[in-house]
Amino acid sequence: MPYATPATNQNTRVTRAGREQTANNEQIKNIQEAVKSEVVRRAGMEFRGLGGSEWAGESPRGLIQTVLAVCFRSPPAPLCGSKSNGWTHALMNQRGLLPLALTQGDPSGIGPEIALKAFRARETADLPPFFVVGDPALFARVSKSLGLDVGVEATTPAGAVEVFARALPVVSLGGAVNGLPGAPDPLDAPLTIRSIELAVEYVARGEARAVVTNPISKQALYAAGFKHPGHTEFLGELALRFFGVPARPVMMLWAPELAVVPVTIHVALAEVPGLLTRQLLIETGRVVATDLANRFGVAAPRLAFAGLNPHAGEGGAMGREEIDVIAPAVEALRAMGIDASGPHPADTMFHAAARAKYDVALCPTHDQALIPIKTLAFDRGVNVTLGLPFARTSPDHGTAFDIAGKGVADASSLIEAIRLAGRIGRPRDARSDGI
Repeated sequence: MPYATPATNQNTRVTRAGREQTANNEQIKNIQEAVKSEVVRRAGMEFRGLGGSEWAGESPRGLIQTVLAVCFRSPPAPLCGSKSNGWTHALMNQRGLLPLALTQGDPSGIGPEIALKAFRARETADLPPFFVVGDPALFARVSKSLGLDVGVEATTPAGAVEVFARALPVVSLGGAVNGLPGAPDPLDAPLTIRSIELAVEYVARGEARAVVTNPISKQALYAAGFKHPGHTEFLGELALRFFGVPARPVMMLWAPELAVVPVTIHVALAEVPGLLTRQLLIETGRVVATDLANRFGVAAPRLAFAGLNPHAGEGGAMGREEIDVIAPAVEALRAMGIDASGPHPADTMFHAAARAKYDVALCPTHDQALIPIKTLAFDRGVNVTLGLPFARTSPDHGTAFDIAGKGVADASSLIEAIRLAGRIGRPRDARSDGI
């Protein structure tokens, strides 16, 4: 067998290098396609699955970033390593993906319990890292009393992702809770309010990427001088305070089966006809369409408006709100290029075939919107506030004082709220929030 000359050796090395480069390129291409398929599968092709995501880039690094940013729920193991070895959390920090800020809620309600249960389920539920803005002693006490076996560790927003691998991170409010489970104390109201304020401030300062709020007791807050009807209106004020932009907050309840918007919220039913104006409907529809496009990735959101009266007024026989108010507002939205329809009879809008024809239903009254979604997805519905310069979600239930401290609270809705916030929340400078 003849000996290879130096030139032959060199040519052999070049040929081998070329083959290896070709193989590497093919492998990278396969990885890219696999990751794209995984992102599409996890993010979904429709609004119900939060589709419409943009690719972060064609490089493997960019695609990994997209996986982490869009569907961190469970990154592909070959690319992202084991969730239990801390590597994923370190990579999240490197990619600038921040934790979520979860408020304490009313400390005497089920908020502390479901927060601990959500943390305990973080791996099986594939939750993104989050920290609680609250009293560390309270969460440690609840964990011990209910036998949840969840460690609690005081930290800062910057240290939360690292702590999340081993214990529930809690950023201290600087005050202790007075109330007991099921027995709220008005003295705790200032801490409840402060928790919400700090969570929003952390997002504004770039230390968190979205806000998740635990349930509050409006009655307890009113007794302490709280001036807002609820979370939604208070968050609008905080948007102006911390982001310097006026906000038009809109409540949306979301579940995989249905998304609904109550155009009027916490007001007496007798007041609705006077509050339901063309301008209110147009502003609400515009905010909904904008955020479904910007945050949820729906290219052309389909908005369906329900009528106020039975059978959508029956041509004026049962009221003229549909003719004088709702229909003109729908036409105005269409003139803006928004796919709006209605008014539709509310009693036939929520069966499966009807739901397939729209992305979100806008209803004149609170109960028109909430009854169908709570019937279809009582334990999985999520409250989302649209029209803010930051993402905010919340479980779709209250404080449940009657079961607080008994260890029977279901954390499913909070888990869904955390998961959704992780998918729609973005760093402050990553999107334009002009509404």
